[in-house]
Amino acid sequence: MKNLVLVNNPKSIRFDIKYDQILISVGNFLQLKPVYLLTMKKHFFRCKIITLIIIVSVAKLSAQSDDSRPVSHYLFDKVLKEYVDDNGMVDYSSLKANNGQLIEYLNLLENNSPRASWSRNEELAYWINAYNAFTLKLIIDYYPVKSIKDIGSTIQIPFVNTPWDIEFIHIDGKEYSLNNIEHGIIRKKFNEPRIHFALVCAAKSCPELRREAYIPNMLDEQLSDQAKEFLGDSSKNYITESKIKLSKLFQWYGADFTKKMTLSEYLNQYAPIHIPKKAKKTFMDYDWALNQQ
Repeated sequence: MKNLVLVNNPKSIRFDIKYDQILISVGNFLQLKPVYLLTMKKHFFRCKIITLIIIVSVAKLSAQSDDSRPVSHYLFDKVLKEYVDDNGMVDYSSLKANNGQLIEYLNLLENNSPRASWSRNEELAYWINAYNAFTLKLIIDYYPVKSIKDIGSTIQIPFVNTPWDIEFIHIDGKEYSLNNIEHGIIRKKFNEPRIHFALVCAAKSCPELRREAYIPNMLDEQLSDQAKEFLGDSSKNYITESKIKLSKLFQWYGADFTKKMTLSEYLNQYAPIHIPKKAKKTFMDYDWALNQQ
């Protein structure tokens, strides 16, 4: 192989490969231009190798240059501050009538999925906000309803046609349901039990919907605060020295909280009072009524 010249210009990426009288030009902004072959008298096999090198190099540079900046959650923050009260209850009627900012934010999410260059917190904040924002969209699409469980088929088969299995979310050409986001992405990838205090399924027994969007540089603080608020809410977790009644979230997702410690040890990081290791725990009924104002 002769006269192999690779020129990498940050503003206009270009590869010039000369072999005898062959000139192949590829590139501006990583888009392949037409291939110009001035003459090709011989060495066909070597030309194929050169082409392969070009394709691999462009693909590699494309991956390396995939530095799309994380989306801003400013619009969702505005929606939450305007339509969610201090108790985490939502004014669905007003949001349905004035859904422009929510739709704009969802469009932003749909066209800007997490990239390899994003940090863990940037990606996790994206998916938590996506779950909560698309849940709001699902409710207002069917509002008025008394419960999210009223959405969809009247005969609901678990994991088949529940509201959480409706594939109404389109992100970068892929279809998702709320279950896909929660179980297929967040729980599967991040190993972060506190997400159960942040994902809000539009029911009264769910954790309160936070009046601000989750943002990467405050995510750890926000998740811990959610955990404390949830465990300190006696309507969702009744914790005293003599009686401990927990949300069914701790029954449904118990394994998420006990991978590294007992449930009591986990709870004691955020509970309002100390819970003895061997304390008897029962679980409260789950109220699926809509979390509406």
